[in-house]
Amino acid sequence: MQIFYQAIAFLGGLAMFLYGMQVMGDGLKSMSGSAMKNALAKVTAKPALGFLLGMIVACVIQSSTATIVITVGLVGAGLLTFHQSIGIVLGANVGTAITAQIIRLMDVSSGTDSLLYFFKADNLAPLSLIIGIVLIMFVRNGSSKNTGSIACGFGVLFMGLIYMSDVVSGFGESLSHLLTAFENNYFLGFLAGVGVTGVVQSSSAVVGIIQSIASSVGVTFKGIFAVVIGVNIGDCITTYIVSRIGAKASQRRTAVVHVVYNVFAAALCILLVIIGRSTGIINEALWTKTLNSGGVANLHGFFRLVPAVTLLPLTKLFERITVKLVPDEPVHEEDVNALAALDALDERLLNSPALALDQVRRVVIEMSEIAIHNFDACVKQLYEYDPYRDERIEQRETLLDTMADNTNKYVVALSPHVSLAKDTREQNFLIKLLICYERIGDLAVNISHDIAALRAENLMFSANGMEELKIAINADYEILELATRAFKENDIQIAKQVEPLEEVIDDLIEDMNGRHVYRMVNQLCNPIRGIYFQSILTNLEHVSDKCSDVAVHLLGRADDSIIGSEHNYVHELHHSNNEEYMAMYNDGYRKYFDELGAIPVTRALDTDCNSVDSKGAAKKKPVSRINAKLRSKQS
Repeated sequence: MQIFYQAIAFLGGLAMFLYGMQVMGDGLKSMSGSAMKNALAKVTAKPALGFLLGMIVACVIQSSTATIVITVGLVGAGLLTFHQSIGIVLGANVGTAITAQIIRLMDVSSGTDSLLYFFKADNLAPLSLIIGIVLIMFVRNGSSKNTGSIACGFGVLFMGLIYMSDVVSGFGESLSHLLTAFENNYFLGFLAGVGVTGVVQSSSAVVGIIQSIASSVGVTFKGIFAVVIGVNIGDCITTYIVSRIGAKASQRRTAVVHVVYNVFAAALCILLVIIGRSTGIINEALWTKTLNSGGVANLHGFFRLVPAVTLLPLTKLFERITVKLVPDEPVHEEDVNALAALDALDERLLNSPALALDQVRRVVIEMSEIAIHNFDACVKQLYEYDPYRDERIEQRETLLDTMADNTNKYVVALSPHVSLAKDTREQNFLIKLLICYERIGDLAVNISHDIAALRAENLMFSANGMEELKIAINADYEILELATRAFKENDIQIAKQVEPLEEVIDDLIEDMNGRHVYRMVNQLCNPIRGIYFQSILTNLEHVSDKCSDVAVHLLGRADDSIIGSEHNYVHELHHSNNEEYMAMYNDGYRKYFDELGAIPVTRALDTDCNSVDSKGAAKKKPVSRINAKLRSKQS
């Protein structure tokens, strides 16, 4: 039973170590998370810079796994390329070895009069806990709380190590026999390092265990080198599992290259030991030398640093191997950019709202392109029908819906992290535009369904009807281009051109509906065709409405008074005598109603919007009638 209780005590010490490391790492990440991500995002294509940055970050947060997981997120967001991430991965492997160097402070043995005595773990642990508790319980502000968490984590980590060391010292001869078994069975030692690290999920923790044993009973070089090499391989298991969950090809490659590199590094370490033994560099004295905690830390650091520096020039080889192991997923050529933007919505960026919102904007831009592409495809179906095009329209619509759903969920997850007013405004703006473009995609599909149903009944519109639709479609093309260009370029002047054109399109659709009713009443058009014609016109009008929404939301970014009162803003604009607005309206009116007037009808038709004389020529509505109509709307 004594062995059982000793095992429980040892595991308790290990639990304290792991918990302390987690608390300390969380505190460090909370204090430097955004800065760290911004720094990583600026890495150039030079692997050496990535190596140095990865090493520094892993030193700061005490975890190569956390560093690589964040890097995977930045790769998914498109802020880093897979090639750039390789250097960071190599550097993170070296940086995490700093934990072992901290732990070696347990070996400090000096008198109470020596400054070094202050750095003994027995003294640092309680002092850190005291500092941490004071900061958390009495200072109580955001920065001090994070600092307190770091101090407490540091103290708990060392208390765990001290506890493990006390327990390990009681195993004495048993542990010596266990370690002796590895002296003549290096493969078993290697597997033990891989397996234990995979289970514990922390190379630092396993090395800490080894250092605790070394501090208590001592370990030899030959008995422990294979275990340390195995630890480095086992460290990949956790990183790979964590980084590949829900990840795409580019992200999985970053996780896989960690494994590929460490396999090469392990092979190099083994080769170095073999060469060292055969050449006498590792002589018998060194081979059988008993290592303390500091010796284990140095060995661990050596097996991390030397392979990294040696293999750094081979990053392109690792890249090629990884691409072979993780090939690109087959996607339609048109969807590549959209899927890349969707992949950029990585939850690892939620702690940096500005970066996350950049990715949301990227998705909305791609959605605007897809929506316009689908609109164009639907128009082509009207004039040159192709069954395959219908299939692609549906595929793009599915992609649009997926992008809208995923982006909405992402923004909801981002909300708790948004604290700045400008980020909140940008978040609301992008959500509104996302809804607009998703709806434009729906309207385009509605048009394609009308066209497909019309063709299924072997019907088609009259020549006059087709010419009228072409005018309305061209007007929609123009307003889509204006609204989307205003959004992409953040151009307020272009945004101001949208609403006058939207009002022209409203009048145009109203006039066309009247003309088409005349054709149906006078049996110049099949009633079934008439229903589809009016449905298409309605969808075209709604497309222009959504473009108007895009422009008004953009104007709201420059004028706070518009936000939340968009409907009132548009209503007042329509019923004002704004000269700039009226000039743009008149230009659009003349452009499209001149074309409509050139399309003949059988006899005069009076509507609110237009009249047609006995010769079939449409009479232009004078500006005075435009203003009268606007005033009638106001009343």
